[in-house]
This record gives sequence, structure tokens and C-alpha cells, in this order.
Amino acid sequence: MKHIVPFISVQIPLEQKHPVLHPYHLVDPSPWPLMGSLGALASTMGGVMYMHSFTGGGTLLSLGLSIVLYTMFVWWRDVVRESTYEGHHTSVVQYGLRYGMILFIVSEVMFFLAFFWAFFHSSLAPTVEIGAIWPPKGIDVLDPWAIPFLNTLILLSSGAAVTWAHHAIIAGLKQQAVYGLCATILLAIIFTGLQGLEYVEAPFTISDGIYGSTFFLATGFHGFHVFIGTIFLTVCCIRQWMGHFSPRHHFGFEAAAFYWHFVDIVWLFLFVSIYWWGGT
Repeated sequence: MKHIVPFISVQIPLEQKHPVLHPYHLVDPSPWPLMGSLGALASTMGGVMYMHSFTGGGTLLSLGLSIVLYTMFVWWRDVVRESTYEGHHTSVVQYGLRYGMILFIVSEVMFFLAFFWAFFHSSLAPTVEIGAIWPPKGIDVLDPWAIPFLNTLILLSSGAAVTWAHHAIIAGLKQQAVYGLCATILLAIIFTGLQGLEYVEAPFTISDGIYGSTFFLATGFHGFHVFIGTIFLTVCCIRQWMGHFSPRHHFGFEAAAFYWHFVDIVWLFLFVSIYWWGGT
């Protein structure tokens, strides 16, 4: 007599099928680094050709910038997916990402250090060609207690708002975090608008000697960082509204907050050294 053994279906957990041997994230092969490099090369070559009035320079520059922007979008889309939906950003991975963001900010500090170096080198030892005085003869400087001081208050308030959003995320208050991020973005837009108004009404240009070049290079590069930080915070606001962040998993927001506080601190140095001390 044959014995019939019934077939029993057993659902094996995913962890047993593919056991996690380590907490690190081994990224999948991606075409975006190569595409981004080609876009950067095209942007550089196109920019040089455009500035020297070569035919096709503007077209190549536009193509390169378009490739860079597209690469940024799809690459960061993949990172968000890996973090939020695939769970690859473990606590160990987040630890490494925080150090990576800190090192990136340190590299940005070196950029601004070069600009401040140029400014103080020119202001502490003004040459005969600019009248041996600082500000140079013929330069009407901006009033530091007008728009610059107002922008200082606005940027410091935005730093407080992003800190409010950070504490709200840690406390699990989703709506409060959205409010804090919206306030930060609004203040950033106001800051950028006032900075543009100041540039339009400035009695000197970037071509007006060493004062104009150092002023517009330092403040303009900071303004570019404010623009990038505003986009960064806007993406974080959308992600927070979609529920991507949790009290224990919100590195994307932390990176934006680190970046924004760095922008705040740099502006304080700009206000004290270039607007106030450098204009007296």
C-alpha cells in the first residue's frame, strides 16, 4: 500500500533566501557617473568656446548643462529609491554618508577661504595702483546696515526655521516639519531677491578693479550656494510631505540642514569682513 505524503507549501522569509551578510551598501552598476563626466566636459569646452566667440560654443554649453542637470535628477532619484524604498541606507551607511557630507562642506570652505584670502590680501596692503587706500579711490561702497543687515536677519531666521523642521522630524511631527521647511524656503527666496536688487543698484560692477571683482565673486558664489540650498530644501520638503523621512531615517534632510547652516555661517563672515569692515 502506497503512502501519499501531502505537499505543504512553506513561505520562506526573504531574509532567509538572501541573508544580509553585512550592513554596507554595494551599489549597482550605473551609467550616471560616465554621463555626468561627459556633461561636465561638454560644459567646460562649450563655455570656453562661447567666451572666445567660437561657432557652436553656446550650443555645446547648453547641451553640456542639460546633460549635467538630467544626470543630477536621475542619479539622485536612484539614491532616493535606494534609501527610501529598498532600505539600503542602514545606520552604518548613513554614518559614512554623514562623513562624506562633512568632507564636502570642508571642500566648500576651501573655496571661500581662497576668496577671503584675495580680499584680505588686497585690503590689508592696498597697492599704489588703487591709491594705497581701501576701499579704492572712486569706489562708493554699499551701506552694510541696509540690505546686507536685513539679509543677515533673514538668513539667520531661515537657519532657525530649518532647525525647527529638524526637531519636528525627530519628534515625528510631520506637519510641523513641512511648515518649518516651507518657512525656510520662503526666507531663502526673499534673501535671493534682495541680493539681486542689491546687485542691480550697486554703484560699482565686477569690472571696477580689485574691489568689484572680490566683492561680486565672494557674494555671488555665496548666492549660488543659496540657490542650490533652496533647491535642496525644496526637494526635502516634498519628500517630507510624501512621508519619506522618519525620526531614525532622515539623512537626506540632515545633509540639506548641514549645507544650509554652512551657508548661514559663510554669510556672517561675508557681512562682517566685506560689507562692514571692508567698507569702512
